[in-house]
Amino acid sequence: MDTAKEKSRTSFDRQAAHYDTSSDGAHARSLYPYLLEKLGPLSYRALLDVGCGTGEILAQITARENVTLAGIDLSANMIAAAKQKLGERADLRVGDAENLPWSNDSFDVIICLDSFHHYPNPRKVLAEMLRVTKANGRLILGDLWTPPPVRQFMNLILPLTKGGDVRVYSEKEICALLKENGFTAIQWEMAGESAYIVTAASPAVK
Repeated sequence: MDTAKEKSRTSFDRQAAHYDTSSDGAHARSLYPYLLEKLGPLSYRALLDVGCGTGEILAQITARENVTLAGIDLSANMIAAAKQKLGERADLRVGDAENLPWSNDSFDVIICLDSFHHYPNPRKVLAEMLRVTKANGRLILGDLWTPPPVRQFMNLILPLTKGGDVRVYSEKEICALLKENGFTAIQWEMAGESAYIVTAASPAVK
């Protein structure tokens, strides 16, 4: 397994038991209201959470009736926590975002909160997200944001840290990645002081 992936798996396995209430999960939790606001107007029947962690945001989405939910995470302990929380209400799998175990055109919406900066091969992840998204589907991606000087410094030292973080993206970088990998209607905005939310659409014809 890639070193960054192994670091991420080990780190999140260790955090799983207390992630929902500790400082480890605070940044992810700060994104929940912004995600729910983006989801509100959308009509969808199937949603996938890539990097779903303990399944907390999926649990909040279960209030919407007649929606099929799924989640994937590299950490077995995170998925165990999610299964304990969600039971049979979601299809939860341990796996790699670079190889999503679902068929083409399976989901109307994909969400990805606070995990994209852990992915060593972001283009592969985005290609997989696009593959499993239906035509004219939606991606909602929220992640860490820092000012340029801080981001540049962080990106130098992240490979040396133990958490499996790979890269913090600027607005220009993340929007370019989405466009290069086939997403359209890309809209980026701040979500608080240390995060962003970017939304995008899959092509109307795939």
